[in-house]
Amino acid sequence: MEIRGPGRHSSGNEDSFLGREERELVLTCRDVSSLVVDRLCHRARGQNTTVTCFYFDFAARKDQSTTAMLGSLLKQLVSGMETIPEDISQAFQEQKKAIGGRGPQLIDIVKMLQTITSTQRTFVCTDALDECAAVHRVKILDSLRQILEKSPRTRIFIAGRPHIRGEVERRLGGQVISVSLCPKKEDIIRYLRVRLGEDETPDAMDESLITDILEKIPGNVSEMYAGQ
Repeated sequence: MEIRGPGRHSSGNEDSFLGREERELVLTCRDVSSLVVDRLCHRARGQNTTVTCFYFDFAARKDQSTTAMLGSLLKQLVSGMETIPEDISQAFQEQKKAIGGRGPQLIDIVKMLQTITSTQRTFVCTDALDECAAVHRVKILDSLRQILEKSPRTRIFIAGRPHIRGEVERRLGGQVISVSLCPKKEDIIRYLRVRLGEDETPDAMDESLITDILEKIPGNVSEMYAGQ
């Protein structure tokens, strides 16, 4: 089993996972996760492999519950199938018969994910897990562990800041190989200069403000965390 979890970082440095061309780019936190997803999708072509992803947003943390997150992964998996397994189709039909036509419950979603991922290699990419509400994060990690136990071919990529590292390793049963990554200051400054050069209202910014941006933002960037 393999767990990958680079923290919200600005540059990649794993030669075997990212190609040389990608490593030479200036990457933002979302860029890294997008790069991983793109690379996995490329490698999955022509194979019985599915890549799913979910991005946590702090502003939407109240709505991004465990059921919503795992339900999203399930929809992605089902949408890519030529034929939906009978037991999964039946489970959805039974839920429609409930009062108000409720959606599948968490326990049902986990079972469905276990059924699908046990028959094909699956990559689950989760970005910004640290921005998920703690009460949901516990259930999400426990649910992912249950899926991994039934699906040995499943691989998980988790992105998050270092403070969730211990929780991830504990909840996933110590099956995490992790690496701490820290972005280089010069990479951050180079990225900021590129973005400042793309500013559509350059007259609204003077040299003093630019200097403050290039000094303060790089100094506030935290360490990142990667796990495999």
